[in-house]
Amino acid sequence: MKILDRYILTSFIQTFLSVFTILFLIFTLQAIWLFISELAGKDLDAWLVAKFLLFYSPKMIPMVLPLSILLASIMTFGSFAENYEFAAMKSSGISLNRAMRSLIIFIFGLSIVAFFFANNVIPKAEYKFLNLRKNIIQRKPAMAIVEGQFNAVGSFNIKVEKKSGENGEKLTGVTIHKRKPGAANATIIRSKTGLLSSNEKSNLLQLELFDGYYYEEVNSNNPAEREKMPFAKSSFSKQIMNIDLTALNSNDEDSEQIAHTNNMLNVSELRYTLDSLETNYTKDANSIASNIAMRPVSVIGYEPKSFKKKASETPKAQSAKKDTIPQDLLAIVKKEDRLRILDFAANNVSSTDYVVTSGKNELFEKIKNINNHLLALYDKYVIAFACILMFFIGAPLGAIIRKGGLGLPIVFAVLIFIIFHFINTFGRKMAQENGIPPFLGSWMSSFILSPLAVLLTYRATNDIGLISFDNFIMPLQKAFNKILKIKPKQEA
Repeated sequence: MKILDRYILTSFIQTFLSVFTILFLIFTLQAIWLFISELAGKDLDAWLVAKFLLFYSPKMIPMVLPLSILLASIMTFGSFAENYEFAAMKSSGISLNRAMRSLIIFIFGLSIVAFFFANNVIPKAEYKFLNLRKNIIQRKPAMAIVEGQFNAVGSFNIKVEKKSGENGEKLTGVTIHKRKPGAANATIIRSKTGLLSSNEKSNLLQLELFDGYYYEEVNSNNPAEREKMPFAKSSFSKQIMNIDLTALNSNDEDSEQIAHTNNMLNVSELRYTLDSLETNYTKDANSIASNIAMRPVSVIGYEPKSFKKKASETPKAQSAKKDTIPQDLLAIVKKEDRLRILDFAANNVSSTDYVVTSGKNELFEKIKNINNHLLALYDKYVIAFACILMFFIGAPLGAIIRKGGLGLPIVFAVLIFIIFHFINTFGRKMAQENGIPPFLGSWMSSFILSPLAVLLTYRATNDIGLISFDNFIMPLQKAFNKILKIKPKQEA
């Protein structure tokens, strides 16, 4: 490796590592803020919190890595241009393409590493992260409940006055409100003490209540009775309640990742799963279409004899028989049967419409599931290409603006990355709702910004500025001079 290549590569790597570390810490702080409710006040040891962040951090790499490459490229090449190092290179016969050669090899290698990281490390970390969240509650079930406030746990709102014990499993002053969706009555349970316990092999959190009472509001159809607000009350010395742990793992910001396991699969697993999903979708679509097509016969129970086709009839005879069917079918029905037939037909149409709508919704959910798996598959390739794309945007842009440091480069880097991230998010949302193909949704940002990378590289290698003002100024200047020359002649 020549001294120049080593110097450029060393300068870029030093800047890249510094930028990557800073951005990674910023996104880690964002993760802490995102899950602050799960970490703060739960009596968790430092090692458990470190594992929590360690398993969450790999999913931040697809955002941190391209942004770091973009910013490091602008800063490195901007510093070279600002300090006239590029001028010295060009005077020695070294072009920008030659100066970028070592970094191009490095970025291509980094993109390959990014692909394998997205394919192998991120799925395993995602699986470990989601299981760790559940295991934390299984090992320390009391972390789901904070003292002095109501905590939504599954279909219950639980409040305790005090927690004690090694893991906070002993509760004092327990109040439970049981939520029933769509129900007007309320169920309240109060007890003096309680005990939380769980098993790592079970998905149930067991809550034992001691020395308490249970009451439920009674719904009455009589308005006079409802005004008295009646309720049923009973006391108990011990009561055991089982709470589903899957509800404790829910998080609004992370609901999509938990609902779909496609982020836990690598490329080969995604292809295998997609093959099964597409086969099941085709089978279900054919089954639903067949059921809908056969529904009129199954509902009516028979076909009118005049509408049946006999195998012995020729097509010409069948066509002639169709021509004899009256346009007003009710005219051939007795008047006393018409209302019954119309009601039957209306019910049949309404029932068929419900079947069609439910079948359509079922197939749409299957399509969304397939699209999510396709997006997860394409994203593993997009992150590799994004590394190359951001380098070919940042390096020529830095050479053009001729500014290093943390001022103007950060402005350009953040602006370009926001555009990239916005287009990527927009494309993914459109693809998830089946508005556009998943391939286009994943690659939309890359397709839109690739011409910018080509344009910047072309202008930088040919020593053309970012914006050529001569193209705008020269026509205006010529027009202005022409006007000045014409006016004196007209006055003379």
